[in-house]
Amino acid sequence: MKIAIITETFLPSTDGVVTRLTEAIKYLRKLNHEVVVIAPDLGVYEYKGAVVEGVKATTMPFYRYRPFSLPQKKVKRILEKHQPDLVHVVNPALVGAAGVHYAEKLGFPLIASYHTHVPKYLDYYKLYRPLKPIFWSYFRKLHNKAELNLCTSETIQKELQEKEFFNVHVWKRGVDIEKYHPDHYSDTMRNRLTNNQKDKKLLLFVGRLAIEKEIHKLKPLLESREDICLAIVGDGPAKEELEQEFNGTNTLFTGFMHGQELSEAFASADAFVFPSITETLGLVILESMASGLPVIAAESGPTMEQIDHGRTGLLFENENTESMIQTLNHLEKPEELKQMKRNARLEAEKFSWEKPSQQLMQFYEQTLQMHQIGTMQIRESQEENL
Repeated sequence: MKIAIITETFLPSTDGVVTRLTEAIKYLRKLNHEVVVIAPDLGVYEYKGAVVEGVKATTMPFYRYRPFSLPQKKVKRILEKHQPDLVHVVNPALVGAAGVHYAEKLGFPLIASYHTHVPKYLDYYKLYRPLKPIFWSYFRKLHNKAELNLCTSETIQKELQEKEFFNVHVWKRGVDIEKYHPDHYSDTMRNRLTNNQKDKKLLLFVGRLAIEKEIHKLKPLLESREDICLAIVGDGPAKEELEQEFNGTNTLFTGFMHGQELSEAFASADAFVFPSITETLGLVILESMASGLPVIAAESGPTMEQIDHGRTGLLFENENTESMIQTLNHLEKPEELKQMKRNARLEAEKFSWEKPSQQLMQFYEQTLQMHQIGTMQIRESQEENL
């Protein structure tokens, strides 16, 4: 099978979407399927035998943190050139909208997946908040051109169904349990992340630094306790604002980390903190659990799907500072913390990338079948009208 994946983000960018796609591509290539990735042109033109077709990327005035590719006819030329058996559009919005349009126009079977909760993000940007119904309408129109739609959690599946998205299924989560493992613990890394205060409790956040990630909510943790350090790994449009916000607290901003360095950062902390309620899943939760970290997270549908309160992590009531601060009490109980670390790792071991990748292949086959049935029905209808 030849599969064209059209995505708004790809390597060298690093986020949950890219992680999921690269794992899927590795699986598809192992089965000798041809894969063509159409993505913003950021200098990557091949991955594990998959061809990466770059399209011109532009920095947008409202989001200068990274470039995007706008809708363009080059997408049509690439699809015509490769003649895929199926088109998978990931997060259709800009270049993905062109992917949906041309896949439909050229008659290719189409599957779409929803990963970024953009309408929810608008709650954090007052200027754009009134546009929320328009965004929902736009994304619904794009996704409902696909024969089959995917999302990453049952919570988001239910929300999309309520918004009248068509034929929505959950694409299961996974994690690299070798890359993220307690054995990657490093005294050197712990000293670095705690500013040589390694005996203090180390909390870790990894992700994009943006308003909707609600990282600012973590500040009271540091103000309430002198024995807590926070390491914030990542970069993004809110970095300078957050550095000012956390100035004077026991907080270290590291910037991006990758590879072994990132694995060591996860494994060298005491707990992972996840304050956001805007995620469609949050793969980083599973990555931290695989590293042997209990997760301290704000209650939301996706976090409650992944975290067993008191066993693999701790959930606090969103916007309730006291509830959040109380979770730290569990870090003071060595045996309880040790057991949660063990439980988190054991839970993560259930989620290799093999099963989600196998599931994606099944969704592809289902999409092909649906497209064939739809094509036959159209032909039969046309013949009846002759």
